[in-house]
Order: sequence, then structure tokens, then C-alpha cells
Amino acid sequence: MTTDARGVAHVQMNRPDVFNAFNEAMIGELDAAFAALADDAAVRVIVLSGAGRAFSAGADIQWMKRASEATQAWNLDDARRFAGMLDRIARCPKPTVARVHGLALGGGVGLTLACDVAIASSSAKFAVSEARLGILPSVIGPYVINAVGPRQARRLALTASRIDAREALQLGLVQQVVSDGASPEADLAALDQAVAHTVDELLASGPQAQAEIKALFAQLSAGPVTESVRELTAQTIARVRMSDEAREGFAAFLGKRPAGWVPSSES
Repeated sequence: MTTDARGVAHVQMNRPDVFNAFNEAMIGELDAAFAALADDAAVRVIVLSGAGRAFSAGADIQWMKRASEATQAWNLDDARRFAGMLDRIARCPKPTVARVHGLALGGGVGLTLACDVAIASSSAKFAVSEARLGILPSVIGPYVINAVGPRQARRLALTASRIDAREALQLGLVQQVVSDGASPEADLAALDQAVAHTVDELLASGPQAQAEIKALFAQLSAGPVTESVRELTAQTIARVRMSDEAREGFAAFLGKRPAGWVPSSES
């Protein structure tokens, strides 16, 4: 985990020998990393990536084997830790970006969807693959349904089909797919360039405004705009418009200058 001078934190899963499949230790490390970064005022944006040839192949098979031989109480505690880690990422007040290459399988899909923005290389492959092991995508299920809708989520989970990045984009598993086309190395360079561009865009917005967006949108869902929803949104914008960050944003716009939260070109 590293953080640069602009406040961009990079969290890299580092088990390349098993395609960054996660076990109890990695779940704990990811949870601790995102907890620390959420509380660090110097951090503006978090990028999640995987070392080696893959983003994440999901659950480590040895971990799953241990789970199959353990007690129900052990399994419940273990599953709660995984669910808590995904929730930690999803509820992080800082914008989060998933840099996806190679494979994103099972829980790797869950990590992709827990982030606010997911950018994939054109060669990336995705699968909600748990049923192939005789289990189900239970903890990641709500994230899959929220991203692609109930019917497509059922299809992905029931068939465990491996899909390419183009279909993942069409379904909503990722929001951008990039490719250079010249070579695998060039594709990864293009992926890094796309991630860097998104990070630049995120750094141009107010950090408190972004935290407010994440907190408000977590309370909203598709459907009728009821009286309670209207009141929530009115109360929120009325409060935020009086903040120091809002005053700085208005002043910077009228003064035709960068806002104080935008990193300087020397950073």
C-alpha cells in the first residue's frame, strides 16, 4: 500500500502465484488497509489492483477446503469477515477505482463491484464462478444484483459462465474497457493511462462533496421519488451549500482558478 503526494493511494493484492486468490489473511489485510485509508485525511482516491497476471481469482481453494471441514460457527465468522471487508470498501468515503486485468472470478467480481469505478483491460475475463465448486455467490450476490439486475445476476451465477470484458461492460460489471491492441504490455499501459485519467478527474472534485455523494447515494434506490426522499435530498444540499468547501468551490469558479483541493502540477 502506497500513497503519493497528491493523496492517491494504491492498494495492490500481492499473491501473484495464486492469481491473487484471497484467504483469511488477505481479507484481513484488505479490511485493515481500507479502514486506515478511510480515516487518513491526506488520502483522496484509492486504486485497487492485483499483482502479476490477474486482478483476483476469488477465493483461495485451500481456504475453501478448510471451510468445508470446519464448523458452522467458524464458517459464519469467516463469512462475516468477508462480508465486512466488501462493505468496508463499498462504504469507504473516498472514491475507489478497481484496475482489472487478467481474471476476476467469484470474489474477484465482488471486489470489482464494491469499488465506485471499475476499469478493465480488453483481455480481462469475468465469472461468478462459485457454483462450479458446489457453493454459491452469497456474500457478493447483492453487489452483482445491484450492478446487472436480478435476471442477469441469476444467469451469471447459475451458469458460472466466463465472459469477456466487452460483455462485462455491456452488463455493467465494469464501466470502461480499454485496449491498445498492439500487445498485452501495451494493453496494460493503456489500462494504467485510463486509470490515471479517472484519478485526475476524481481529484478535480471536492473531497467532502464526494464523501457526501457516497453517503447520500447509499440511501437512495431506483424508484419513486417520495416525499421522504425529496426531504432527504433537500436537507442534504441545504447543509452542504453552507460548507467551507462549497464556498471555496464557488469562489474558485467565479475567480476562474483551480479550487484549493486540486493538486498543483508540481505534486
